[in-house]
Amino acid sequence: MGIPSIQPYFMPRKEELPKNRMSWTLDRDRAVLLIHDMQQYFIDYYDTQASPVVELLENIRQVRERCRALGIPVVYTMQPSEQTAEERGLLLDFWGPGLTAHPHKHPIVNVLSPEDKDTVLKKWRYSAFQRTQLLDLMRGWRRDQLIICGVYAHIGCMLTAGEAFMNDVQPFFVADATSDFTRNWHEMAMTYVAQRCGIVLSTRDVMDAFEEGSPEEAPFDLERLRSEIAELLERPTSEILDGDSLLDLGLDSIRLMTLVERLRNAGIEISFVELAERATLEEWWDMLSPRLQHARWPRPEGQEAHGVHG
Repeated sequence: MGIPSIQPYFMPRKEELPKNRMSWTLDRDRAVLLIHDMQQYFIDYYDTQASPVVELLENIRQVRERCRALGIPVVYTMQPSEQTAEERGLLLDFWGPGLTAHPHKHPIVNVLSPEDKDTVLKKWRYSAFQRTQLLDLMRGWRRDQLIICGVYAHIGCMLTAGEAFMNDVQPFFVADATSDFTRNWHEMAMTYVAQRCGIVLSTRDVMDAFEEGSPEEAPFDLERLRSEIAELLERPTSEILDGDSLLDLGLDSIRLMTLVERLRNAGIEISFVELAERATLEEWWDMLSPRLQHARWPRPEGQEAHGVHG
């Protein structure tokens, strides 16, 4: 009984996501961001210095900041630190006393602390819609899309997506901004949502969907280069510092060749050898920036501005 200790596993990459049955499109005027149960109690079951939780925290932070900048409502759920046996109900049988035994771990993790303008809901059951005001709030805001981030993917996040669907709310399940007990459970949750009730997408998809600019392409700049390298290395962008050796961070020849092809597709003439002879992001940018007069970074295949398709 209780939550097991969670061993590190690699966060799903964009190319590993299941195919969506639907082709719903994210719309900033219809969306609400849900940050689900990111309390210290639940995060402490991970090795917080390893995958997937390192990427989890960074990716949720990125999505949250983009949503805040666009005026998209941000909603947090939190299980209460004190619950009677009656209030806890059948959760007591499956998981024991939970937070009641660790009330000091009740707060949201520091890096994701809510702001005054955010909405924080007390949550009693797996789904964020059960015994909360979430559905009423969304209807009051006239919003019918829910971007889901948080823990745990196959429990509260997946069932929230299912209940959103049953209330005619389109769920968008951010695969690399959720995490789980194991990679297998995580994949099960992604597959279920993609095939039965919603859209599974990546953090990059959300950022691109809510990006200003051309509907066909996005500008190429230093931060976009950093983001692409971070994705190839399966690291948060905050770990890709200008002066660090990218080879030491794990950028092998296969990943480097993938990046070369992406740069060429963006209209930037560069060779494998030119990049391989330099070690840092700063050196790469000094070499690349003079070549960017007509460079534009193509959006991922199947995606349009302000939307993600299955």
